[in-house]
Amino acid sequence: MKNILCFGDSNTWGFIPESITESYPRRHPHDVRWTGVLARELGEGFRIIEEGQNGRTTVHDDPFALVRNAKAVLPALLESHKPLDLVVLMLGTNDLKNVFGVSPSEIAAGAKILVQTVLGSDAGLAAKPPRLLLMCPPTIGQLSHLPDLEAKLTDAQARSQQLPKHYEAVAATLGCAYLNTQEIITPSPVDGIHLDAAAHQKLGKAVAEKIKALF
Repeated sequence: MKNILCFGDSNTWGFIPESITESYPRRHPHDVRWTGVLARELGEGFRIIEEGQNGRTTVHDDPFALVRNAKAVLPALLESHKPLDLVVLMLGTNDLKNVFGVSPSEIAAGAKILVQTVLGSDAGLAAKPPRLLLMCPPTIGQLSHLPDLEAKLTDAQARSQQLPKHYEAVAATLGCAYLNTQEIITPSPVDGIHLDAAAHQKLGKAVAEKIKALF
């Protein structure tokens, strides 16, 4: 049995785009989320561990939401779920918020810290590091129809489109596998951030093909 930890934000949690204007976020069913699609595509012999959280950042403490800093929780999660054969990491979208004031290259630097944490851990088999698949998060879509959200994510579409080159450089430097989700999916036009069911399906299948190639 190969154990795979999928560590991400609301697009790993399965946030339904239509719930962006509702009183609380709703979640795609397990079999719709890309992690569920991944589990189905990989089949027996693989166990998918979902670790998605709404608002999770790479290395930043959000002043408006508690415990969103991935850097702070990742070591404990690696410890609790080991031994792991692979960690799939997709974070960075929430780092685009104005409150953090960081550039695309700095967002990738935050992801790099997480990659180094995984590759420097003993969370793999025989107390060795697990393998890692770094995924650049999807681009941000148009937000003009959601002015309150757009005000928190100034110029987010253009800035998100700069992330792939920086994420790819991190993967090349540290020697981990890489997947650019921006070549596969786009967010729902409903909220410009989260994935609809069709996008989850495409992403899950693409990640499964990547993982099959790794193993």
